[in-house]
Amino acid sequence: MAAASSYSSSFQRSYDVFLSFRGEDTRNNFTAHLYDVLCRKGINTFIDNGKLERGQVISPALVAAIQNSMFSIIVLSQNYASSKWCLEELVKIVECRKSRDQSVVPIFYNVDPSDVRNHRGNFGKALAKHEENLENRERVPIWREALTQVANLSGWDSRNKNEPLLIKEIVKDILNKLIITRSSDNENLVGMDARIQEMEMLLSLESDDVRMVGIWGMGGIGKTTLVKAIYSRFCYDFEGCSFLENVAENYKMNRDLIRLQKKLLSHLLQEENLNMEGLTSIKERLQSKKVLIILDNVNDLTILDFLVGNQNWFGQGSRIVITTRDKRLLLSHKVYPYEVPKFSGDEALEFLTHYSLKHELDRDDFKELSRALMCYAQGLPLALKVLGSFLFSMTKEEWRNQLDKLKSTPNMKIYEVLKISYDGLDDKEKNIFLDIACFFKGEDKEYVVEILDGCGFFSLSGIRALIDKSLITISSNKLMMHDLIEEMGREIVREQSLEDPGKRSRLWFPEDIYDVLGKLKFMDLSHSKYLIETPNFSGVTNLKRFMLFNKAKPKLL
Repeated sequence: MAAASSYSSSFQRSYDVFLSFRGEDTRNNFTAHLYDVLCRKGINTFIDNGKLERGQVISPALVAAIQNSMFSIIVLSQNYASSKWCLEELVKIVECRKSRDQSVVPIFYNVDPSDVRNHRGNFGKALAKHEENLENRERVPIWREALTQVANLSGWDSRNKNEPLLIKEIVKDILNKLIITRSSDNENLVGMDARIQEMEMLLSLESDDVRMVGIWGMGGIGKTTLVKAIYSRFCYDFEGCSFLENVAENYKMNRDLIRLQKKLLSHLLQEENLNMEGLTSIKERLQSKKVLIILDNVNDLTILDFLVGNQNWFGQGSRIVITTRDKRLLLSHKVYPYEVPKFSGDEALEFLTHYSLKHELDRDDFKELSRALMCYAQGLPLALKVLGSFLFSMTKEEWRNQLDKLKSTPNMKIYEVLKISYDGLDDKEKNIFLDIACFFKGEDKEYVVEILDGCGFFSLSGIRALIDKSLITISSNKLMMHDLIEEMGREIVREQSLEDPGKRSRLWFPEDIYDVLGKLKFMDLSHSKYLIETPNFSGVTNLKRFMLFNKAKPKLL
């Protein structure tokens, strides 16, 4: 979670919330509690820690904090108007509301809103006293107007309210408004609302049962983006929240499940120095607590067993969301899997349009480039993001040249992300994957199984593993694969020997085959295809399989 911040002499960053309050009234009670909950919900909040130098005008640091906050919360307590400093803050907040479209939330803390609006009671007495001071006389009408404007805004009345529940409602309201504001300004969350609605149905937040839902799909499809949006939108509804990002990588670095468990509990309980008591401590500490847990990028069932072993570990209404590339992992833990869909054509075009707005691209050039990118990416957000931000900054000649290059050399940022799924396969699964990528994409499943079983690959279980890891799909009984996955597989083989095709495990380009088997007799057929006639494999000692293609199907020799 983002930490809340107090004053720094070198103010450089923006804030979600600026807190305005009368220190003598609420610093150590209501405002302290409100600030604490804002912090725990990850709302970046400015609070004057009492060290700012007081003077006739508010300091530049305070002005900057007000100007660079999305919201101002004003705690209007009994003695708020007795402070010239608070009143000047209030004037500046009202100015920012007009000039910067800043949201202002008044909290009437044990005061009648009409007393603030009409300058009665303590507010009237304080303003009258200010008028007695010649130095303040010219400012009093401005302060009166600011109080009236703020009192006319929709706010919160603390009278006869349970204070902890009131603070919870205030923070929930701020979070809701922040989500709306951030989503409108967000970098590029195309198609996210529809996906969140589907997830919301699966999570069924109104239900009191404990639910675990999995988000799975190929690398770069947007699993982490989706789960971050879910966390931002729903975290306020829970007593404790934890978002553990890139769990697989963190576990790989230190193989320490206790460390992950401690981090999870620290988030959920807001405790730094926990006394870990083994596996049962999660159940013991969280059994009565409604929590939201996000485990992002999990690749090992042991992690799930250790961190979120059973629904009865958590309080009623708790929700656990897991992202992974491995559907089998979710099913093994009895977690319902939701597969993130690829971008539709309209979504891909909208996504690319966001990137094009940063560059002065001719309309016809944008159409040409976007069509090429959409064809290449086939709905994969990662590819659209990487190539969109890269190619839109080029001249027409440069991006056309780069697109030609992609036909033979994949973009390495995309390649590395996709290859993570391949790295998680065992040796036989890797061989099955590479064979499909190089030779069998689009072929009937039974036909491929027959060939691969002849090679001792246990192909049925291997194909199931590839499906569960989002590396292949089956459509009309044919083995299918995203073009970028196919490209990744072929690049893995090519990297086995960049200069000498004869040292690679597989050959599929006719030119490479001709180069390696140059002593054999070749016939050049139509459509630039090569056919081996009366083959003689003397001297080709490493050849294990030879696929002879004709107009029907490839045959294994």
